[in-house]
Amino acid sequence: MAEENHQEYDDEMITLLASVWGEGYMSPGGPEEVDLVLCGLELEGKSVLDIGCGAGGVDLHLVEAHQAGRVTGVDIEPGLIARCRRMAAAKGLEHRFEFIRVEPGPWPFEEETFDVVFSKDAIIHIPDKEALAHDAYRVLKPGGWFAASDWLAGYEGPPSPAMQAYIDAEGLGFALANDTRYEAALKDAGFEEVSLNDRNAWYQDHTRADRARLAGPLYEPLTAKLGRDYVAHALDIWDKGLVVTDSGELRPTHLRGRKPTR
Repeated sequence: MAEENHQEYDDEMITLLASVWGEGYMSPGGPEEVDLVLCGLELEGKSVLDIGCGAGGVDLHLVEAHQAGRVTGVDIEPGLIARCRRMAAAKGLEHRFEFIRVEPGPWPFEEETFDVVFSKDAIIHIPDKEALAHDAYRVLKPGGWFAASDWLAGYEGPPSPAMQAYIDAEGLGFALANDTRYEAALKDAGFEEVSLNDRNAWYQDHTRADRARLAGPLYEPLTAKLGRDYVAHALDIWDKGLVVTDSGELRPTHLRGRKPTR
């Protein structure tokens, strides 16, 4: 994951995901799902760290809709960081953002730097959930919140053949953990008010709707841009994902915890 030119999310994939989920978004639900992850939290004027900033749509929403004072987005892919910087420049909002390419491992920030540590469906790529929780706790100011969504494993032990088939089809370096491990990781790091909100039922319906759009009105425009084989492969991923979502093996979940005040 740490290679200088590492790139899992190429231009073709970003084009397809943006067509399904909205410009700048690389996971389902768009701004509405971001709002649910942050429900009840006040971001106005606050400093936010976005882990896995991707194509930048989430970060723009944090500033424009939630009035975050400054958003620092980190990612391991240089192409995504460049894309985010172009987005900020096009909006004339460079002063509200900082986008940094990082290596896997501890984040390059001092203790107690941020009011909120946020991530939307990107920490699935971080295998060490315990280190993730401790690093989030470290960089948060007292009273700050960790608020994220991630794809959780609805099982213990090795994945089933169906789950492995889905992981292989995605080919994106997934590192899933179950709810028990995540809850323990957050509490052991020192977080209070830890909560996990399972979104599996929502995702079943949402994925079926997305799949229908991809096979329907989006199919011809995307095949013209990307080719039929590329779109066919995407539909195969959607189909394999539906199998493990319906079985409960893949469980999108909102995660939250608060760093105690002194």
